[in-house]
Amino acid sequence: MNVAAYMTQLGQQARAAAREVARSTTEVRNHALSATADALDRARVELAQANQKDLENGRASGLDAAMLDRLELTPARIDTMIEGLKQVAALPDPVGEITDMNYRPSGIQVGKMRVPLGVIGIIYESRPNVTVEAASLCLKSGNATILRGGSEAIHSNQAVAACIAQGLAAAGLPEAAVQVVETTDRDAVGELITMPQYVDVIVPRGGKGLIERISRDAKVPVIKHLDGVCHVYIDSHADPEKALKVAVNAKTHRYGTCNTMETLLVDQEIAEDILPLLAAEFEAKGVELRGCEQTLSILPGIVAASEDDWHEEYLAPILAVRVVEGLNGAIDHINHYSSQHTESIVTENYTRARRFLTEVDSSSVMVNASTRFADGFEYGLGAEIGISTDKIHARGPVGLHGLTSQKYVVFGDGHIRA
Repeated sequence: MNVAAYMTQLGQQARAAAREVARSTTEVRNHALSATADALDRARVELAQANQKDLENGRASGLDAAMLDRLELTPARIDTMIEGLKQVAALPDPVGEITDMNYRPSGIQVGKMRVPLGVIGIIYESRPNVTVEAASLCLKSGNATILRGGSEAIHSNQAVAACIAQGLAAAGLPEAAVQVVETTDRDAVGELITMPQYVDVIVPRGGKGLIERISRDAKVPVIKHLDGVCHVYIDSHADPEKALKVAVNAKTHRYGTCNTMETLLVDQEIAEDILPLLAAEFEAKGVELRGCEQTLSILPGIVAASEDDWHEEYLAPILAVRVVEGLNGAIDHINHYSSQHTESIVTENYTRARRFLTEVDSSSVMVNASTRFADGFEYGLGAEIGISTDKIHARGPVGLHGLTSQKYVVFGDGHIRA
């Protein structure tokens, strides 16, 4: 296969399909999503067979248990895919919404209309359910998409793609509105991220290495985040019970997610009282603590933290702990070491909470809540295509609105410029 020619063909088809999807009605796009859900339900046997091939190949190639778990399409996960399609279909359609209308002194009306981005390229690893999630969000927001899944899930992704094609056909939309790259050749990624004439934005979902490569080499705008170095700061005005609940949940609810707390900051005024309580909770959960000098003086049995620990996204039952000089110390630490993903303060002091919200420069900033809430579903977006820590266009969980843009619209009645 000539990969460059193949990817160019996909790009041309996607660009043409994007125009048709953009002018389709909400009802048509919702019909496609519902019909895809029905097709997945009918294809359970075929999906299981395709997934079994991927699992067998994965075991033979030495994939670890965690990767195999993410790869597996269980009946429950197929149910979740079907339910996800129905949920996205039920979401309000942002496309065509006109806001901020106002009259200008000249007599014209000026406002903004929400429009699709066009063609979205999505590159992801392992989990075949992402194929459905990505396709549904792009389609609902009026975009065409080119999906490049990991080579380890090629058979599963193609089986899912066949169901999506059935859904598109049932709604009268072009099959090229959602295209899953059929080759496992790594050069396909290089082509996809360097086709600005066909692709409007790239969304990478995967490990740091993948995202760094795409961010470095792409000639197309990228919506992404690299790390999830998330912080919880326990202020001297915190309610101790709330502090324990929030900190323990933020770390131990799930270890392998980008919104898991990786560094805990504690105000020095309360450190001697609250750190032993926190240490007991984390010890019961099997979490290794790595502390600064002041933390070690209070909890002498833990590991000494190095400079690298403040930068680390562990994705494991390991937590860095630092005692800081009040709110200023916490904000300074976060703005220096954070990956600008998610940070939370636990405090009963409104003024300090407002300062934290204002001065911490991250895509999600919270008061008295676990960082684990930084998620599209929890934010009421229905679902998300990913998390963005960029400052332009989309920031935080990226849902339907993040897959659209706005253009100015002007209404006149024969108005001319004097």
